[in-house]
Amino acid sequence: MEYTAKELMVLSAARRIQNTDVVFCGTGISMLAAVAAKHIHAPDCMIFFETGAIDAGLDDLPLAVADSRVMHQAASFCSLTESFGLMQNRTTGDRILGIIGAAQIDPYGNLNSTMIGSYDAPVARFPGSGGACDVASFVNTNIIFMVLQKRKFVEKLPYVTSPGWLGGPQGRTDAGIPPKGPSCVITDMGIMEFDEQSRRMFLAGVYPGIHPETIQDNVGFDLDISRAEELPPPQAHELDILRTRTDPQGLILN
Repeated sequence: MEYTAKELMVLSAARRIQNTDVVFCGTGISMLAAVAAKHIHAPDCMIFFETGAIDAGLDDLPLAVADSRVMHQAASFCSLTESFGLMQNRTTGDRILGIIGAAQIDPYGNLNSTMIGSYDAPVARFPGSGGACDVASFVNTNIIFMVLQKRKFVEKLPYVTSPGWLGGPQGRTDAGIPPKGPSCVITDMGIMEFDEQSRRMFLAGVYPGIHPETIQDNVGFDLDISRAEELPPPQAHELDILRTRTDPQGLILN
């Protein structure tokens, strides 16, 4: 079956969600990945949103986290403060998997969604953190979505909005935040992970038909591509569920 890069990104993230996970996601492709996982192989995973809906039915894909459909058949609906409090709770925080994105990322998974240029006179200004900094700081595992471009994958960020592994294996501990961090970066060409020792990004997998050198050409820093393996294409049943049950109206896929 034919498929798009966006569909492969969504399914690559969905495959990393387990049945026992508590998934925190935002609007757009991250929401689609979480709901796809629930429909395909992880029916008991619990999805919650910063707007306070916990374990909703999600029979219809919401347009955004503030869409009233995120409340339909929810097990609980809490305040924004309580929602973010779950991430900082030692019992629940260790079970949460966060899915976030940004405008830029550096080799250690630190994210910029604030601005380009100097803070006082930016060339471009972005929406800012939202809940991403809280997610990046406190939850056990993070999946990051990024479109692969040199201007997005940079050696040094002009502003760190959300922490990854900061400067290396001791970076988070030295900064006084939990020693957790991003597990992978899912792009439209392949998937990056972080070395267990150095915590620097490396290329773990490439999509069918993509060469590791092509990915290096689209990254603004030296990337270890020696460990890259070809990833399996989407299966027919995954694509069918994604298209006909998860996003039949093409709200996010199109």
